[in-house]
Amino acid sequence: MSKRPRRIAHLDMDAFYASVELLRYPELRGQAVVIGGRSLHQPEIKSNGTREFARLRDYAGRGVVTTSTYEARALGVFSAMGMMKAAKLAPEAWLLPADFEAYRHYSRLFKQAVSEIAPQIEDRGIDEIYIDLTDLAQESVILAKHIKQAVRDATGLSCSIGIAPNKLLAKICSELDKPDGITLLTMDDVPTRIWPMAVRKINGIGPKASEKLAALGIQTIGELADQSQTFLLQHFGHRYSEWLYQAARGLDDRPVTTSSEPKSISRETTFERDLHVKTDRAKLSDVFTRLCIQVAGDLRRKGYVGKTIGIKLRYDDFKTLTRDLSLPTGTDDADEIRRAAGECLKRAPLEQRLRLLGVRVSALHKKQAQTEQLQPQATLSLG
Repeated sequence: MSKRPRRIAHLDMDAFYASVELLRYPELRGQAVVIGGRSLHQPEIKSNGTREFARLRDYAGRGVVTTSTYEARALGVFSAMGMMKAAKLAPEAWLLPADFEAYRHYSRLFKQAVSEIAPQIEDRGIDEIYIDLTDLAQESVILAKHIKQAVRDATGLSCSIGIAPNKLLAKICSELDKPDGITLLTMDDVPTRIWPMAVRKINGIGPKASEKLAALGIQTIGELADQSQTFLLQHFGHRYSEWLYQAARGLDDRPVTTSSEPKSISRETTFERDLHVKTDRAKLSDVFTRLCIQVAGDLRRKGYVGKTIGIKLRYDDFKTLTRDLSLPTGTDDADEIRRAAGECLKRAPLEQRLRLLGVRVSALHKKQAQTEQLQPQATLSLG
């Protein structure tokens, strides 16, 4: 009996955060909406019962866009863009604060709905998954429609699905017919549908690699596929050049991994204004302690302890610094994380103002027993 050809789907929720917000605020459907900023941008209820929303033009601060609706994207506003820059591009766009608790809730709902149809799922983040459809009997389009309807029934949201012989191609083709699309791709389609695309469309070719390829006269995936392994090896490392050669041809044998262990758990925050250790000691102390408590809570919820505690600082000149400290045994205790992170902080220059502060726990392993309750009473010495 011949082995079935692989059928790998990539499911990507459509403008996920923004779509969740539009469930709450349906009066904003079809309009340019930007998600980001702080809770002070919560809509206000007017005396007549209608809601009043903030405009992006009224934003003041240094936050970044979390996401935006497709209408806002048409105006040039995309995720990770500075909010002030976005305000210049789309001043009349509506502004809503991010609500990650709600996004995680809907993420759990859509993944559970998919798992009841196709249980072989690889979790790739809050709004995307890979699904191995190889052993399912139904045709690909029928399966995709079934999955999309299950997601809509569970969440009220739409998604786009790409189905291909492997993860690399499935990831690419899930973007081809957004929003609410279904795209099927075979290896025979690679020359006509994939090769004309820009090399950056391959997941794994980032900005630096794109720039280097462009300097070599390689702009499209097809132009990359024209290069020999010897040529690529001359300009890239052995492993990366080999991967580029395979990826350009649409080749990828990675399995759908149904479980994975996190490498680290972290929390960080970007301040609305730069803070200084001396003049803003109390605020920094509160934020630092809160981050440690949040990381400890994340560890406990996921059942992990970690041996390496680290901090991340971004200064007002945008330079980033990290410091780490390894403990004898793993921990998920907020006080212990705070003490170790505080030691890391003592090894960091603190003359400049801080733009961002983060706490990270790595070298993780599963906790065998959970016997203690989190004790959040902690203070920070910034001396």
